[in-house]
Amino acid sequence: MPQKAVVIGAGVAGLATAIRLSANGYKATVFEANSHAGGKLHAKTIDGYRFDLGPSLFTMPWLVTELFELHGKNPEAYFKYSRKQTICNYFWEDGTTFSMPADGQEFIESAASRFGEDIRVLEDYLSQNKKKYDRTHTLFLEKSLHKMGTYISKDTVKALLDIGGMGINTSLNKHNKKAFRSKKLVQLFNRYATYNGSSPYKTPGIMSMIPHLEMELGTYFPEGGMHSITTSLQQLALEVGVSIRFEHPVDSILVEKGKAIGIRCRGENHMADFVASNMDVYPTYKKLLPQEWHPKKVLRQERSSSALIFYWGIAKTFPQLDLHNILFSEDYPTEFDHLFQKKSIYTDPTVYINITSKENPKDAPEGHENWFVMINAPGNYGQDWDQLKKQARAAILQKISSVLKVDIAPHITTEFTLDPRGIEKTTSSYRGALYGAASNSKFSAFLRHPNFSTKIKNLYFCGGSVHPGGGIPLCLLSAKIVSDLIPKAKA
Repeated sequence: MPQKAVVIGAGVAGLATAIRLSANGYKATVFEANSHAGGKLHAKTIDGYRFDLGPSLFTMPWLVTELFELHGKNPEAYFKYSRKQTICNYFWEDGTTFSMPADGQEFIESAASRFGEDIRVLEDYLSQNKKKYDRTHTLFLEKSLHKMGTYISKDTVKALLDIGGMGINTSLNKHNKKAFRSKKLVQLFNRYATYNGSSPYKTPGIMSMIPHLEMELGTYFPEGGMHSITTSLQQLALEVGVSIRFEHPVDSILVEKGKAIGIRCRGENHMADFVASNMDVYPTYKKLLPQEWHPKKVLRQERSSSALIFYWGIAKTFPQLDLHNILFSEDYPTEFDHLFQKKSIYTDPTVYINITSKENPKDAPEGHENWFVMINAPGNYGQDWDQLKKQARAAILQKISSVLKVDIAPHITTEFTLDPRGIEKTTSSYRGALYGAASNSKFSAFLRHPNFSTKIKNLYFCGGSVHPGGGIPLCLLSAKIVSDLIPKAKA
């Protein structure tokens, strides 16, 4: 009999974990509470508009394609993508705009001209970002931080010796203010804190490595939209023998003598040699392991930001907009104070607009565009979300109309929304946090829950709420870490 592995949750990390365990000789079964795979990485079509519901930024595509290669399959037969030449279009209310080129040298020259910065300053900033990434990614992203073997290598020793000079003891905002004279350029690079749901005024300066992922490693658009990542991985999983059971919420993880031996679902026990949870670590402990020891300090960590998203069908096209667009708040510090201290939404929020019909015209009727309009939001702490949504919608419309010089409201033909309550309900993300714990301290990386249980043998964790963090690439890396920790199946 082949050794068995159970994966709880068919999010992108859960699918990737099952695919990797299958390649390692396990019979893997995924239990998913919803009727679809992907978790936040899902889609909806309404009135001729196709919307990706969740993550909209795609980087490090090789983390997807290598899953196909593990099984000897040609990734292009399942999944295709193209590299973007423009990373994002930025807008400020004083009329300043900046279309950020993907090419590093082109960015340096255009940013120096637009923001009045010295070319050498920009060159040094990008060079330091690359250095931070090159020195730390194998330690912080690709291996378990909670295994001693991780630290026994030359690369790790170099990273740890150099970490004091990488901005770990200062905030990202202070790091950027020291680098640039332009307040707008500081704000542009401060935005990268939101990539892990944190505040640029709290998260450490080492996070300035994040732009390197876009500018050096590239941003991409998957053919068919972001949801095609889910559909292609689901197809691969089924082809390699992974069983996916939809509408099968897990009731508990079975533990016997300090060892995970399977799960209970719908009143039936499903035994396994290993269990991996792709469910948010907080409900994993609270709901599935109520009688077991809980890592209270980890579970008490500050949660990342959530999101308030308006999905709008727009009966007009806007040539000045691209796939990714940012309309900045006039008062960034106050916006983040509202998010993390007041647990509310500022009256002048930064607005992100994603328009996949720019890349795939079939995503909207001819002459129309599909707008995914998102603002950062606090987690769900029992706020009056109906009132907050009403206020935020008015503020968003005011900002977009002001920046684009067009009254947007009359052009909205289709609309639905997603708020932190819905994110929490449909994805079991505690408080609707998009990235699990926030990275608002220099110790955050080490405080994230490890990819294995220190108390229960044969229990592992993947996904955005554990190491190395949230976002598609890190979720996929968490799956790789888990599969490396679990020994290959015995022949």
